[in-house]
Amino acid sequence: MKKNLATFAIFSLLGSFVMAGNEDRVGSAGASHLLMNPWARSSAIADAAYANINGLEATYTNIAGLAFTEKTQLKFNYSNWMGNAGIGLNSAGFAQRISSSDVIAVSVQSLNFGDIPITTVNNPEGNIGFFSPRANVFNLGYAKEFSSSIYGGINFKVISESISNLRASGIAIDAGIRYVTGEQDQLKFGITLKNVGPVMKFRGDGLANQVTYVTNGNIATLEQRSATFELPSLLGIGASYDVIFNEQNKLNLAFGFTANSFMKDQFRLGLDYAIVNDKMAFNLRGGYCYESGILSEENRSNAFTGPTAGFSIDALVGKSKSALGIEYCARMAGVFGIIHTVGATISLK
Repeated sequence: MKKNLATFAIFSLLGSFVMAGNEDRVGSAGASHLLMNPWARSSAIADAAYANINGLEATYTNIAGLAFTEKTQLKFNYSNWMGNAGIGLNSAGFAQRISSSDVIAVSVQSLNFGDIPITTVNNPEGNIGFFSPRANVFNLGYAKEFSSSIYGGINFKVISESISNLRASGIAIDAGIRYVTGEQDQLKFGITLKNVGPVMKFRGDGLANQVTYVTNGNIATLEQRSATFELPSLLGIGASYDVIFNEQNKLNLAFGFTANSFMKDQFRLGLDYAIVNDKMAFNLRGGYCYESGILSEENRSNAFTGPTAGFSIDALVGKSKSALGIEYCARMAGVFGIIHTVGATISLK
């Protein structure tokens, strides 16, 4: 055990130096939709659950938590991204235990920007049709219980972005581990490395333009070069502790640190109070995410202002007490208003 703890501490320390945030690179990465948490329960505690996230939502936060899926879990969530901007973030997936120690999961996140008028140099007013930009992420995750204390996982992502005449695609990998200790497994530590992959590049007919020579009237095709862009890789480190009042009441305290390659580093704090009986489980959640300058409207480089809140209600049905639940999260986004996330979860045991 001491050897495992020492290895975990060294890995965490080295990772924090390697992946330290660089404020000078803010906004220079692409595929920023990889940083959008589509799930309500983990978003409600400000994404602080690197050490205690369980089930399908772990495919976003820390894939190691997928190993805590009891049998089968299905989820669907929807967010009105950036408030009234008209952007919809849909997410759906399922997780399945395939052995006593192995779990797999498949999920997808899709951004829908609505219909946008097509305009050209010759038709600046449009009236020639519409196009619908898309940004999708397909996840294939695997997690394993290595011992009663150590859990790990890996998540493969296929990323795509497109408009009417340009498209970019790429791949990325997440990896994470979790260490659990305490008489009632109430103390947890987690670390995850996310969005590691090769650069992406846009391709398509939109990079080609026809030009007419003034001198002779000949027509030629001008090909423009598209620059490559990196993925928003990050390192997340977290810890959590369960304050167990009795069999029906528990408070989870979660702390997370995010070292971003292309954003400011972030400190996360989350609270999750649970009331459980034979018929239902009710969770009330809240959190706060802090980064340098977030309290200043002029210097803020993040759409989020910090506070998050939410709840979930799960009906426990059948002899196995399978959970049928609904969830909600609110994230404060300054001038964009409030981002609401609602969804449903089915957890079979």
